[in-house]
Amino acid sequence: MAHAPLALTMGEPGGVGPEIICTAWERLRDTKFVFFVLADPAALEGNSCSLKIIEAPRQAKNVFSESVPVLPLNNKVLPSRGKADKKNAASVIESIERAVELAIAGEASGIVTSPIQKSSLIQSGFNFPGHTEFLAELTRNTAMPEECTRGPVMLLAGPKLKTVPVTIHQSVVSAAKSLTTERIVGVCTVAAESLAQDFGIKNPRLAVSGLNPHAGEDGAIGKEDNEIIAPAVNALKAKGINTFGPLPADTMFHEDARARYDAAICMLHDQALIPAKTLSFHDAVNVTLGLPVIRTSPDHGTALDIAGQGIARADSLIAAIKLASELAERRGSI
Repeated sequence: MAHAPLALTMGEPGGVGPEIICTAWERLRDTKFVFFVLADPAALEGNSCSLKIIEAPRQAKNVFSESVPVLPLNNKVLPSRGKADKKNAASVIESIERAVELAIAGEASGIVTSPIQKSSLIQSGFNFPGHTEFLAELTRNTAMPEECTRGPVMLLAGPKLKTVPVTIHQSVVSAAKSLTTERIVGVCTVAAESLAQDFGIKNPRLAVSGLNPHAGEDGAIGKEDNEIIAPAVNALKAKGINTFGPLPADTMFHEDARARYDAAICMLHDQALIPAKTLSFHDAVNVTLGLPVIRTSPDHGTALDIAGQGIARADSLIAAIKLASELAERRGSI
């Protein structure tokens, strides 16, 4: 393993995060995909894996084949299986913050975030709508490579489809009002740069969706497609980015359509995530582009309703770990 281990965050301790972390370790323990977990060890106890407390990330490789390396948190976790307790918010947040610190310092090659329960965090005073926005704030003062445009930009990456939502954790009304030509150009620029640099796709092709049904039907069902999105596509073409649209979102995701592009740029959260999860729910990965650190995550939530039942699948977490490692190797070779 040429690079530092990956940092896995604890996520919501009452959800399926602890058990899928243990399952992922069981399936990866004899591979190159070494990680350590930033957690209160109590959050992982009771699952079918042994734990090993480490004092520094560099120790993870030496113990990984025998135990899950755990870098303990200062904040403790209260037992809450199947329930998101706002009293655990400090631990959940600390895990993310320390993972970012270690990635910035080069002690972790990337971050894989376990699912969080946003509602309980917000109840505790957390002021961000999700991981993506929080990670952007934590890395705001960290320099980006000169050739890269700063995000954050969300990418859902699966074996059959890559999608990028321009607006993320906003209501549909708020998202539509916040769309601007400049915002679309910025998101597409980050996506094109990352697809080329991190994913190795030369001259990536971006298919841009419309906002309204039938991409506005030439203004008959809304003007945003003609007045906001089409100018963005033209501006991107002028920058040399291989872009086309706006396209009706309902015809973008069948097999023949997907063969025409490398990523679909969508105006709304659900425009992007519904097709991505429908095609590859168990192995799609959430990637944050445009950050100075690598961040991936499984594409599902905390699943409080099945926590502790032994039926949660770790496929998406494993895919997130593997992709984070691949991105780290690619960045290290540039």
